[in-house]
Amino acid sequence: MLRFCHWRFPPSLAAARMLSSPPPTKSQSPFSGGGMNTSSTGGISKTELLYSQSQLQNLSSSPTSSLKSTVACSSAGAIRQSMATASQCFSSRPEAAESDLGSLVVVSFYKFADFPDHADFRKPLKDLCEELRVSGGIILAPEGINGSICGSRESVERVLAFIQSDIRLNGLRQVETPVSPEQEAIHHGHSSSSPLAAGEDAPFRWDHVRVKLKKEIVTLGMPSVSPMERVGTYVSPEEWNELISDPETVVIDVRNTYETRIGKFKGAVDPCTTAFRNFPSWVENQFALKQEGNETQAEAEKEDISEIADKEVKTEKPKTLPRIAMYCTGGIRCEKASSFLLSQGFDEVYHLKGGILKYLEEVPKTESLWEGECFVFDKRVSVEHGLAQGTHKLCYGCKQPISDEDMEAPEYEHGVSCPYCYSTKSEEEKERARARQTQFEEWGVIGGPDKGRRPATKPDGPRKSNVKLGSPI
Repeated sequence: MLRFCHWRFPPSLAAARMLSSPPPTKSQSPFSGGGMNTSSTGGISKTELLYSQSQLQNLSSSPTSSLKSTVACSSAGAIRQSMATASQCFSSRPEAAESDLGSLVVVSFYKFADFPDHADFRKPLKDLCEELRVSGGIILAPEGINGSICGSRESVERVLAFIQSDIRLNGLRQVETPVSPEQEAIHHGHSSSSPLAAGEDAPFRWDHVRVKLKKEIVTLGMPSVSPMERVGTYVSPEEWNELISDPETVVIDVRNTYETRIGKFKGAVDPCTTAFRNFPSWVENQFALKQEGNETQAEAEKEDISEIADKEVKTEKPKTLPRIAMYCTGGIRCEKASSFLLSQGFDEVYHLKGGILKYLEEVPKTESLWEGECFVFDKRVSVEHGLAQGTHKLCYGCKQPISDEDMEAPEYEHGVSCPYCYSTKSEEEKERARARQTQFEEWGVIGGPDKGRRPATKPDGPRKSNVKLGSPI
């Protein structure tokens, strides 16, 4: 007697659960503990699906596209063999499917290192992240690694262990952030409030990790500035308040305007930069570094390195340069910024170890000198003390943080524009943004339901459309 079992949930997940069951015995079906029930009538085994509605809903939220499969089950052994064959037909691995069901963590990390063969590291790292369903964005460059990833704790730890297996990358600077239930939902299956077009390098996308090759892991545009050679003095979060409360200390926020706009330390100077590469020119103008006896970085780069070293010893440093305390989101930008200031003649340069994230994690709100929220480069958008979810949302037209008040402004249009980008966008750009938003609302994904998937069959002919699907924001 044959019984047909119709699957309406991802077969790869079913295969994972079935194959993880113990081998069958004479008195026990391999499905008895995994959502299946067996009964025997006239010596013939009958297998029935007993998944509850809640279980089916959880399974249906799996990112693997639904597939209705029919398997003729003549015996438990035949079913097990069929599942083994089915599992080989899908890229999802059983252990990866199970890891999706665990609690999530987000870890930001970086390490400056001499890494000339960084390109060779890309494929094995990306393959491992995809196998373990770890999402996020990672940058590899000759000067090291920088990234932020999300996944189950076990999976993330395996990725970090793999990275640090290269002795040059051992000792990553890391900041771990808890994950809220809403973020869990985004990771396991996108929520309606988080279109895919926003921050495609960000964590919380179950099926996506980007490993990019770049010239720098954080772009300053000055190859001669190397944190591996010299860097400012690290200051722990518990010592930070005392340092920045000193009136002789100039506190500098190294981040960009869209970040400083929603939060910064009390009394900090905002350079009002739109990109990190603008920071050196701001420093030169702010502290009049082109005065006699203090040459600029551009001029210094033209001279031999040894001559620069000798000149730094012989030349009297300007006495007007103040003590500097700088900070950024996680600390990486301060590594380069402090190295740059030291090259410009500043003697006392300090920076917050672990950045704002570590400060908000360790310093109680009652003792904190932080005001506002901290912008983060993923779908959380912003965090508060204790790294709790912030109140800001993201404008998917410009990827800048916006408040509830901003969303009440006439310039705001969901998925298209906000008060900070409305005047900079042409009508053509706004129309493209509206088209992308329509795609998401209709399909739940920018670019259509088959974005990123190779079609099973070739289309009958070229598909003409006035809208360019999947174009980046």
